[in-house]
Amino acid sequence: MIKDKILIIDDESGIRSSLKGILEDEGYEVKTVDTGEKGLKIIKNENFNLVFLDIWLPEINGIEVLKKLKSFKEDTQVVMITGHGSVESAVKATKLGAFNFLEKPLSLEKVVLTAKNALRQKALEEENIQLRGRIKSHFQLIGKSPAIINLKQQIQTTAPSNGRVLITGENGTGKEHIARLIHQQSPRKNKHFIQINSAAIPDDLIEIELFGYEKDAFPNARKDKQGKMLIADKGTLFLDEIGEMSLKTQANLVLVLETGRFNPLGSTQSIAVDIRVIASTDKNIQELVTQNKFRKDLFFKLNVIPMFIPPLRERKEDIPLLINYYLEYFSRETGKKQKSMNKEAMKAFINYSWPGNVSELINVIERFVIMIKEDEIKPSHLFLLVEPREIQFMPGFNKNFPLKKARIQFDKEFIHKALIHNDWDLSRTAQDLEIEQTTLEANIKRLGIQFSS
Repeated sequence: MIKDKILIIDDESGIRSSLKGILEDEGYEVKTVDTGEKGLKIIKNENFNLVFLDIWLPEINGIEVLKKLKSFKEDTQVVMITGHGSVESAVKATKLGAFNFLEKPLSLEKVVLTAKNALRQKALEEENIQLRGRIKSHFQLIGKSPAIINLKQQIQTTAPSNGRVLITGENGTGKEHIARLIHQQSPRKNKHFIQINSAAIPDDLIEIELFGYEKDAFPNARKDKQGKMLIADKGTLFLDEIGEMSLKTQANLVLVLETGRFNPLGSTQSIAVDIRVIASTDKNIQELVTQNKFRKDLFFKLNVIPMFIPPLRERKEDIPLLINYYLEYFSRETGKKQKSMNKEAMKAFINYSWPGNVSELINVIERFVIMIKEDEIKPSHLFLLVEPREIQFMPGFNKNFPLKKARIQFDKEFIHKALIHNDWDLSRTAQDLEIEQTTLEANIKRLGIQFSS
């Protein structure tokens, strides 16, 4: 079990000693310092769930320490310790973000109760963050195919451990959601789930995002910045699109995985972190390793528990379950009467190749729920939501539409109409077109033929 960490900042050694003893007896991990400066320094380098902070401290007082602490660790709970006659200052501290205050002489029973309440409040706040994340990513692992049943079992077995996971699969299969499910079923579920997308962040910024920096580390660094690595401490760090990460950042990541420590940019002091790393990619990492585009040592460190999510076209028995789930979900979300799908339309959905996988299916179902007025979805509705044509008719010569582009458009129109005619049955469509089914599938992908744009 992961222990909550508490920091005591007080210049009286007797108070530090007694608080440390009673809180450690309650099962907390406790550190103590005797000045505000030391407190701020250690807080920058470590994550504490709760800080007991004396108002009257030498040099920099507790109110100033609280202000600075909240400027870079807003979610840390703080309980002020105040002497007789300092209640007004303590009330001011609560307005600045302190959770509560305790008056000297301290009642150890009240200290323990206040600590439990403060940590419970923090846990609720973090749980709300996770809940918002779950609502935002409403994907559930829905399916009865052997592949999905196996994946569910893998998640149940893997989640309680700290083993690193490498999730692979095509774009749109739901790799982020698998990572969230692992986190939600792990002992870290009440801590942060932090995601960083290597493909979305330029190479020169990704290390800043990961490791953070100290003030004056570079010209525009006007204040300290926490990196995602430290924010994820005690939680889960999800490295999405890991195949896009630069070799330089990969090398630094290897060091973190080996030592459990990292250096913010501009800092000579390393920081210890306890994180679980989950990575994902739609690329063939082993192939990238052979091409020297991905570090072999990083691959081995990440690939402790490999998980593969099969494309939707390879688990067609899951499609009706997904359709019914999302018809209900989006009807509830939009406040519309729940729609059903008849057998013919369902057959077309099952036979469609779904190049965008579950993500594409979700978008299509949402569009059906919003745009179709009838209660039942029929094959005729596929014509309403079929992808927009770039050009419906191409009569005569058009100098702005060269022959090569016209051929591509013709192929796309012709194959698309054949698919619709055959209710998206790839086997029948291939027979009608007198081509192999694998060739048809390749053309669908190459031409970008979809239900919707």
